[in-house]
Amino acid sequence: MVLVILICFAVAMLAAFVGSLAGLGGGVVLIPLLFLASGNIEGFEWVTPQTVVAMSLLVMFFTGISSALSFAKTKRIDYKAGGLFLIGSIPGSMCGAWFNQFVQANTFYIYFGILIIIIAAILFYRQLKGIKPRKVDESEKGSRQTKIGAEIYTYKIQIVPAIVIAFFVGMLSGFFGIGGGAIMVPVMLLVFGFPAHIATATSMFMIIFVSLFGSITHVALGNIEWAYVLFFIPGAWIGGKLGAFTNQKISSSLLELFLRILLIIMGIRMILQGIG
Repeated sequence: MVLVILICFAVAMLAAFVGSLAGLGGGVVLIPLLFLASGNIEGFEWVTPQTVVAMSLLVMFFTGISSALSFAKTKRIDYKAGGLFLIGSIPGSMCGAWFNQFVQANTFYIYFGILIIIIAAILFYRQLKGIKPRKVDESEKGSRQTKIGAEIYTYKIQIVPAIVIAFFVGMLSGFFGIGGGAIMVPVMLLVFGFPAHIATATSMFMIIFVSLFGSITHVALGNIEWAYVLFFIPGAWIGGKLGAFTNQKISSSLLELFLRILLIIMGIRMILQGIG
């Protein structure tokens, strides 16, 4: 039992650290690791697609609070933009959580494996192409400005596209137990012109509510393994704080490169496990 507690704590802390550092939420790390533990370590027999997604969303709720509090101190969260995105992502998350109850384990392995490989590809593309925020003219109606250091950034949110995109990202979050930041952050950069640090911080703010409502849906469906919850929460809290702190202090390029390679390996493993 002690080994189970330590693994749950370590997995939650690692997932929260990586998720907070890169604005991903951490589910893309936590879920494959839990499935790996379920097949190799005694005490993880409770892991199913439904329980692991529910636990992941619950962990991300505390990750989101922990990291968002740190980001709030540096005033990098755009609360108005985050609130607009949440109009779409909250109902999307609840729909995704409801649909999750109908998926079988092997099918989930395959779909999740494909998803995290796609996420890894998006992250690689961001690095290789050096994705920069879309240029927005300050004279455009509805444009907004923020100052980071000595530089002023201008970006613009279009209401209908923001809500529609957020709804589908929310569905992915509720169904797969991921934060959606790996998709939402590039969207904020490319479509709406967000500066990278504002996009990451706002993504973590959104994850609080997206994961909360997704978790509530899973609680109603009876998917939470309450006996293990307290093992995950402290790790998620500490990892979220460390990730947000690191995000503000150093370049995360090396860790993100490692994460991309790890995601591809885990994705291939999950697809093979689903096929087998």
